[in-house]
Amino acid sequence: MAATLCVKFLPKQGWIPLVQSVRHGSKSVTRHRKPMHILKQKLLAVTQYNPPPRGIPRGAYPNERTEDKENHPLILLLKKMLKNVLEDNKMVAVVQNNSCNTEDMLNLKFRLRKHGITAKFFPNKVMRSFMTDSIYCNLLPLIIGPNILLVSKEPKAKEMLMTLRAFPQLVLLGAMIDNKLMSAQGLLSYSKLPSLTVVQGELVSGLTMLTSQTASMLQRHPAHLSALLQQYLEQQSSKNNTEDPPKAEQAA
Repeated sequence: MAATLCVKFLPKQGWIPLVQSVRHGSKSVTRHRKPMHILKQKLLAVTQYNPPPRGIPRGAYPNERTEDKENHPLILLLKKMLKNVLEDNKMVAVVQNNSCNTEDMLNLKFRLRKHGITAKFFPNKVMRSFMTDSIYCNLLPLIIGPNILLVSKEPKAKEMLMTLRAFPQLVLLGAMIDNKLMSAQGLLSYSKLPSLTVVQGELVSGLTMLTSQTASMLQRHPAHLSALLQQYLEQQSSKNNTEDPPKAEQAA
């Protein structure tokens, strides 16, 4: 009888009761994940592997020829501008730019423009391709790294050197004045020479002094002039008399 009661009241296998008991009470305590420390986050972000971008497969784009690059309209325009700059100016100096900021560069341009000197910027590739077959080929060894061209219609080496002293980050490599290449030391010696107007003034003053002395002698009294000529004749005759006796002794 007990067996029949157990079979009657116990649920069968696979049988789901219509009403199930649900536990209502406090929730079970679970461990929450602690946030990661900020230093560890930074370390993981720095050491995270970033794969390199996938390269462009060979043959996807047509190869650019060097001839096409040289015949590019922009390159031809820059060459024409460079030619005009070099032909219109007698002084062309090459200065190396060693990390000069924008403010210093604007200050340099302002100071140079006071003396009639202009700063020009051209790519090294354009300058090299133009100077290779020109009279400026001697400047090719100076075209290295970031360079600036300082040009002026008249040679003003002294003013340029005085301006560059205030900018130690700019190094003067050399210059070409009147189609003559000069180093930095040669340009310093050239700046110490007097200007052409001063030399011309000294020459004119020397010539005018000689002509003024000749004119003053001619304007003096004729008697004084005749006395000077007579004294000159006497000196010449005395010299001749002293030279004649030795010759007579040699003939005897």
